[in-house]
Amino acid sequence: MSRMLIYILFFILNFSALALGGLFTGDGVVSDWYQTLNKAPWTPPGWVFGAAWTTIMIFYSLYMANAIRWNNRNQVIILYSIQWILNVSWNPIFFYFQNDTLGLIVISLLTFLMLYFILLSKNKGWLFVFLLLPYFIWLCIATSLNAYIVVFN
Repeated sequence: MSRMLIYILFFILNFSALALGGLFTGDGVVSDWYQTLNKAPWTPPGWVFGAAWTTIMIFYSLYMANAIRWNNRNQVIILYSIQWILNVSWNPIFFYFQNDTLGLIVISLLTFLMLYFILLSKNKGWLFVFLLLPYFIWLCIATSLNAYIVVFN
């Protein structure tokens, strides 16, 4: 498969994950359940989430298109698949099923998985770590937001 096709494939896969998550987030954000939650004081405005995820998925697509060519390709594919499932499943768990505790477990697993990706990548060069940092930092913030909801509601 050509390098360009690999880039396109990961852009499609990653932005499909965002689209699937968005199907469950849209109504959830305006729901009575979410609106009445005691949210963290550092919860960003809604538009930040879209901007952050767009940037994250661009960087992550670039990362994955390169990581897929590493010697441990099967490991990268398995870890990517787990990441994709965790990423997509958080939105329906949190917003549709309104299960903030299970959501916290899922997003915590996703955060630790991205930390593992960073540790796996540091020997490949700091550019790879840089491409993952926005995702990891955002997950740390999102995990703290989810944890706040679990603790204070």
